[in-house]
Parts: sequence; structure tokens; C-alpha cells
Amino acid sequence: MDSINTLFLLSGFLIALSILASRLSTLVGVPLLLIFLGLGMLAGEEGLLGIQFDDYALAFLIGHLALAMILLDGGLRTRLKTFRVGFKPALSLATLGVFVTSALVGAIAMAVFELTLVQGLLVGAIVGSTDAAAVFSMLGGRGINLNERVGATLEIESGTNDPMAIFLTLMLVEVLVGEIGGVLETALFFLRQFGLGIVIGVGAGWLIARLISWLDLAPGLYSLLALALGFCVFGLTSALGGSGFLAIYLTGLMIGNRPGRHLNFILPVHDGLAWLSQIGLFLVLGLLVTPSEMLEYALPATAVALALIFVARPLAVLVAIKPFFRFRWREVGFIAWVGLRGAVPIVLAIFPVIGGVENASLYFNVAFAVVLLSLLIQGGTLPWVARRLKVQLPPMVAPNRRGPLGIQADNDFEMFVYVVENDDLEDVPIRLLRFPSGALIASLFREGVMLHPKGSTRLCRGDVLCVIGRTDDLPALNRLFNGDATLKRERAFFGTFTFDGAARMGDVADAYGLTLSPGEQDMTLADFISLRVGGHPVVGDDVDWHGIHWVVSEMDGNRVTRVGLRLY
Repeated sequence: MDSINTLFLLSGFLIALSILASRLSTLVGVPLLLIFLGLGMLAGEEGLLGIQFDDYALAFLIGHLALAMILLDGGLRTRLKTFRVGFKPALSLATLGVFVTSALVGAIAMAVFELTLVQGLLVGAIVGSTDAAAVFSMLGGRGINLNERVGATLEIESGTNDPMAIFLTLMLVEVLVGEIGGVLETALFFLRQFGLGIVIGVGAGWLIARLISWLDLAPGLYSLLALALGFCVFGLTSALGGSGFLAIYLTGLMIGNRPGRHLNFILPVHDGLAWLSQIGLFLVLGLLVTPSEMLEYALPATAVALALIFVARPLAVLVAIKPFFRFRWREVGFIAWVGLRGAVPIVLAIFPVIGGVENASLYFNVAFAVVLLSLLIQGGTLPWVARRLKVQLPPMVAPNRRGPLGIQADNDFEMFVYVVENDDLEDVPIRLLRFPSGALIASLFREGVMLHPKGSTRLCRGDVLCVIGRTDDLPALNRLFNGDATLKRERAFFGTFTFDGAARMGDVADAYGLTLSPGEQDMTLADFISLRVGGHPVVGDDVDWHGIHWVVSEMDGNRVTRVGLRLY
């Protein structure tokens, strides 16, 4: 009984301390996952609490459960439209990129640790993939608003590159213990990992999404059903020899892109579950490490980590992206820098321990050192690097709060809450606001008192407006209630003047005294910008042309609708 009470006390204390310590990340810029990892080490056998934990099998199980939950949440929040610009480069990074990274790190590890070829390649395979928990946490939690091409590529890569790393790690462990199959068997294993992961993940996710949207359940049960069925998909795929991680990510993707009120109940719960998974996973991995043992490998492991960050990852991104896709150099540079390592390498490093590979502690401690340095160096500098490489967009305007009304199952009405922060709206009658046709103001609060708004009611700075509308109304509402600070940031980035994407290039050239090439006179501005950026434009794409800086400021699906202009 005492041991159970102690377990509850310590686990509750560590989780609560991790949540409270998250404020430290905001105040001083320390990556949040690094704090969780550090707290686990402080609580470990050589830390302040002296907790003895060396159960690799249990850590392996916890790692799989937590990563499955994190990937399910990541899939739920990934929009299918981002695959338009991010899927192909992400797939190249998840396969060719991981292979190149593993080979380069393996060669460096051979020289640093004086290992055999297979042992060195095993080090490379373990640290070869980026980590979904780290990428989702760092990009989402640090307020970094990337352009769609870069953000989608990084998120899809981190959600789909585990199968290649797992395949390489298992294959090399089997070589070292003498249980490797033939070439045909190895190739079939690789195909099963990806093939079954994709087929089962997409197929089961499609069925689950329709089942959940069709059922009428208590609000709290939708998220539990999604989690339970997601775990079923993970287990079934893994049992058949496929990648459970890829399957559960794709399952979340299919569920998250099925419109319906169920998402309003699922997403908030899974956000909390994903955070709990990250905290628990990194605490357990921190408990598992022995700092004094890790110090024995500190210098050579640091050399491997620095080589991964500054040599292997950039070269792998260059090889996997630049020859095949039209990414700009600064975008390639940022993708190379966001090669965040996290829980996945540490979990993979448990494979050699469980498999009985000789000198297994080397792989675990090297992986741990690589993760620490990756989170510290790459994770700690992400906002600065994003600004320097100009891949960051101005912060997105959004309602202060929003919530569904539960009136309709699909395309439901929502309540959007805005605070008037724009001086241009001061003393403006409500009837003069350019509202979307399907939206209306339900109530207005001024200094805590609810007023009944009429067309003649004049707005004041600080008023709180409750607006009823649909998701499609958000772009127009966000533009209307832009605060002054946000407007200044947007104008500094996109330019003071904007043009309709349907504007004729001949008219634009006449207005600014520009010279066009034959055939460009009758092109629209949207087509001209799309041609100059190589197709598939995204918000934030820019073109320097005849002393003018053109920036894509708005899009509707694949179509450019507004283009900003900045004169040099």
C-alpha cells in the first residue's frame, strides 16, 4: 500500500512541477521538452529525489503509448490542404533524408567511437529521424507562424519519418545479434512498414471518421472513442508488420478532416492528452538515464550531436529537397535547422538494450546526448532563426475566444469573441461595419456591462463583441477587428498597398511604369506571381521585380486573391 501511495505522490508531484515549470520556458526561452527531461533527471537515482528506475521494457511500453497519442493528436490538427504543398518534400525527407542522415552520422560515429561499420550505422539510424513530439511542441508552443510550405513539410515529415528509422534500427540490431534475414525478407519488411501503415491508417481512419460523425454520444465520449479506436489501429497495424506510428498519424488526419461537431469535443481533450504524454514520456526518459554514465560518453557524443546538427541534417535536406522541389535557399536552411530530435531516438535506443546488443549503453547515452543538444541548440534558437531566414509570417489574427453553438451537425454556427483594439473603429456605428453576410453581433459588453447593440450603436475601444457566424466568416471578421499593433506588423511584412489577384498585369505595369515580357500583358497578377515562385504559391511568398517587392497576402485554396506591394 505504501508503494502505491508513494507512486501517486511522486507522479502527481512531478507532473504538477512540470506544468508549473512550463512558465520558465515562456520567461527565459528554454525549450519546454528540455525542462521535462531535466526534471526527470533531477528526480532520478543520482538526482534530488533518488528514484531508482532502470526498467527499459516499461520505458519502451510507455514510449510507444505516449508517441502514439502524440501522433494521433498531431494528425487531428493537420489539415489535408497542407498536403498540397508539403506532402512530397516531407515524404522525401522521411525516406531519403533519414537514410542520408543515418549514413552520415554513422560514418562520423565510426570514427569518433572507433566502431565497426554496422555499429556506427546503428548509431546513425537511432538518431536519424526527427521527433513529432519535439516538432509539434516547438512550432506550436513558441508562437512561430511559418509559411505553409515550410510548416507543412516539417509537420508531415515528423509524423511520417518513424518507419524508416525503425526499419533501419531493427535491421542493424538483427545484423549485430546474427538474426538478419535475406535481402528479399528485408525488402518485404520495409514495404510492409510503409504499405500497411498507409493503407490501414487511411482506410481505418476514413471509417472511424464517418462512424464518429454519425454517432450521437455524450460530449465527453467522442474523444475517448477516437483514442480507443486509434490505439486499435496502432495495435492491428503493428501486429501485421506495418508501422503503427504512421497508421495512427494518418488515422488522426482522417478524423480531423471530417467536418462535424465531434471535433469541438475531441480536439480540446486530445490537446491535454498530448501534453500529458509529452510530460510523462520525457520524465520517464529522464529517470532512465544515469548522468555519471552519460558523462563517460560526453565528449564523443557531443561531437556526434554537433556533426548531426551542422553537417548531416543540412546535407540530407539539401539532397532530399533541393534537386526535386522548388524551395528557396532560406526555406531549405530553416528546414535543415528544425531537425529536432526528441523522444523517438531515445525510444529507439532501447531496441539494442532489449535485443541484447553488445555495449548497448553506448547507443542509449549517445542518443540522450544528441537529444539534449538538439533541444538546447536548435530548439532554443528557432524563433531567432525563423526571423533571420524570413520564413515567419506575422501572427495570425484570431478571435479571443470561440465556441460552437451546437445547432447543426455540419458547418455549425459559432460564437466568436472580439475585443475592439483598432482606432479606426472608434465611434463607428455598427451599421457601417463591413460584416460578412452570414454573421451578426449577438451582444456587446462595455466596461463589464452588457448592451443591446443596434445599428446606431457606436463602438468604443475596449468593447467586447460576441459575433455569431461560421468558420468561413473568420477571414473577413479577423480583418475587420485587426488591432493597431497587428495592422502595423502586417503592413510592415506585406506592404501598405494590396492588389486583387485578378488584376491584369498590363494595368499594373502601366500604373508603375514597368516593362513586361511578351505574353505577360494579359496575365493576372495571381498567375504572374504563381509563375515566378514556381507554382503552388503560399501566403508569404515574395517576388522581387523591377524595384518592387510583391508578397502573397491572401489565398483561397490554391488561388492567390491578394498581393501586397512594398517599394524599395
